[in-house]
This record gives sequence, structure tokens and C-alpha cells, in this order.
Amino acid sequence: MFSFDSVFDEGQALTIEKETEMKRGKKFVSIICIFGMLVTVSLGAGCATQAQTGAATGAGAGALIGGLANMHGSWGATALIGAGVGAGIGYLIGNEEDKKDAARRQQATEGELRPLAGTTWQVVSIVPTPAKSHKSIVSHFRKDGTVVTTKTNLDGKVETTTERYRIVGSTLILSTKDYVVNATFKIDGKKLIIDYGNGSSVLQRVS
Repeated sequence: MFSFDSVFDEGQALTIEKETEMKRGKKFVSIICIFGMLVTVSLGAGCATQAQTGAATGAGAGALIGGLANMHGSWGATALIGAGVGAGIGYLIGNEEDKKDAARRQQATEGELRPLAGTTWQVVSIVPTPAKSHKSIVSHFRKDGTVVTTKTNLDGKVETTTERYRIVGSTLILSTKDYVVNATFKIDGKKLIIDYGNGSSVLQRVS
């Protein structure tokens, strides 16, 4: 015999079953999000800069928050959006930390200035050839951790720039408040060879 009660009971059972499956799905999604965040953070620990680490960590945290915040809707889309926002914020925070770290390292120790401290060098060649020619380019590495480069233009006009420098092994680190440059260097007799990666220069010792 047809019974409305039996249909209602079957419908209720199906609803309960669907809700149970949804809850299981939510738990699974949560586990995946948490696992993804942990993996991202662990990979971020090996990044070259704090900006990269911040981006990786922020992406993992953003994916977790985004995925869990919209469990009833398209959790995958919100997880991706959260990852993007988190990565951006993480990068900005990490980049500021990189700048602070560079500023802290500007004060070099006496050992980090050897063997260039107190020496003066004149550029004899630059590769690739710069678009603007100069009559002379002279760099003086001071004992206070600054290097002053004096460029004399063909018209006699003189330009002077000051950077901070440190030496770590065979790496010469030049920095200002706006940038940090790492270059490898080698002293061969009275010649100083500096390789910037995308170019190089050879300098002759003056004093």
C-alpha cells in the first residue's frame, strides 16, 4: 500500500545521508587544506629571501582560510583566491623584512672590509660596453665601509656616488637604501676583476 509516511521517511534518510557525506567532504577538504599549508610553509623555509618565504607562507595560510570559510560553496575557488591574497600580503611583509635586514647589515665589521679597505682603483674596461662613455671612473674603498665612485664625463663634469660595501668570501656586496648588489670579485696582482652576473669590470689599482 502506498504510504506518504514511508516516502517521508525515505526522503529524510536520504537527506541525512547527504548531510553525512557533506560533513565527511568538509573534513577531507580541511585535511587537504591544512596539509597544503604545512607543505607550503616547509617549502617556504628554503626560499632565498624573506619576501619569497612570506609569499609562500601567506599562500598556504590564505588557501586554508579561504577553503574553510566557504565550505558550502565553491571551496576550491575561495581557497585559490585566499592563496593569491595571502601570497601578496606575505610578499609585502617579507620584502620589508629584507630591506630591514639589508639596513642592519650595512654596518660592516673590519674583517668584512678586507682586502679592499683603504684601496683605490680605476676602471680600465667594462663588459658590456656602457652606452655612456666616461673619461675616467675611480672607486675608493674607505675603511668606514663606504666606497666612493667618482665618474668624470667627457665634458669634464664630475659625478660622485657613495655605496656601502661588505666582503663575504669572494662576494662583494654593494648596497644603498634602494638596492643591494652581490658580485664576485678576484684580485690578480694590481687588477681587480668584478663579475656582476650580467656584466663585469676590470679595475687597475691606483693606491
